[in-house]
Amino acid sequence: MSMKPRLETAFERMLFRSRWLMAPFYVGLVAALLMLLVVFVRELIYYVPQAFAADHAMSSNDAILAVLTLVDLSLAGNLLLIVMFSGYENFVSKLDLEGETDRPPWMGTVDFSGLKMKLIASIVAISGIQLLKTFMNFAELGQAVNESEA
Repeated sequence: MSMKPRLETAFERMLFRSRWLMAPFYVGLVAALLMLLVVFVRELIYYVPQAFAADHAMSSNDAILAVLTLVDLSLAGNLLLIVMFSGYENFVSKLDLEGETDRPPWMGTVDFSGLKMKLIASIVAISGIQLLKTFMNFAELGQAVNESEA
């Protein structure tokens, strides 16, 4: 049985350690999650006063669109969390959180194919919400055109 050449062993170690080059990507995704939080809070601050305004400034369609916007941002945040945790655990390093009592049960068990399925499901849900918002905007636009023609 022959031993591996030193050059091959050194190359394999360097290749294995290169996985840490992905760590800054996950830090960037944390920044993206913070961006989503800022947008979510800004949308919430914008819509809540309209819902409670005395002149009924928010119609039911506007309320539905506001809720869909908030749900959409929440789903995008969930998607980011799934990518961050699963990607980090699958490609960089295991999270050492054994003592944590509130650790989600899926953490540490989602493999690459499971991650793809979660991503696809989230993207379908986000796309469905965007499509529904677009249809509702078209319905409002069509109603406004009909009213202006009358």
